[in-house]
Amino acid sequence: MKRIPERPGLTLHATDNRVEVERARHALQMAAAGKRVAVVSSGDPGVFAMASAVFEALELGPEAWLALDIQVLPGITAMLAASARIGAPMGHDFAAINLSDNLKPWSLIEKRLRLAGEAGFAMGFYNPRSKSRPHQFARALEILREACGGETLISFARDVSKPGETITTVPLNEARPEMADMRTVVIVGNKDTRRVGRHVYTPRYAPDCTPDYVSDTAADTVSGDV
Repeated sequence: MKRIPERPGLTLHATDNRVEVERARHALQMAAAGKRVAVVSSGDPGVFAMASAVFEALELGPEAWLALDIQVLPGITAMLAASARIGAPMGHDFAAINLSDNLKPWSLIEKRLRLAGEAGFAMGFYNPRSKSRPHQFARALEILREACGGETLISFARDVSKPGETITTVPLNEARPEMADMRTVVIVGNKDTRRVGRHVYTPRYAPDCTPDYVSDTAADTVSGDV
């Protein structure tokens, strides 16, 4: 709520981030009563955020809510904001994993970490380490070293876009659990991720392919008079 300036006609409803569905249900109730409502998330609302909670509440709510005009407005998720600061560590296939076990068992998180690492995905991690579960990120690092190799680069991006922003990149063998907290996005490359100057990037091609430097995405380079 601190990021939303107060103005006449605007009512702010602050809630705890552990009651997402209740917050979403409250928003839908107000919208059904004729109010114009915005559910605010940091980053992108569709990535580990409030958009999914709204639709979960919608599915469980009264049928009349299905007629509401609901729009999801995209933002920049923390993983991509951090990636831009680092360089292009997500330049090839990647996976995003929330390391919190509040909504899924830790055994499933371990399985996803191992399989994504063995498959050669770059990975972005949300909620890596909290005061209530400091030991789990240490275990995550063990799994990543086994699956990805100790020389694979890992980046810790803390408070991205804020005054206290810090970016630290080290090989997995040098990573320590205390390098991450709940204000940190962690990005692990694959075995081909490398440094170029002060940047880190993952090549767009797999090592067993010969790159032809023709991108699948549309892009134009313009020179001369435009």
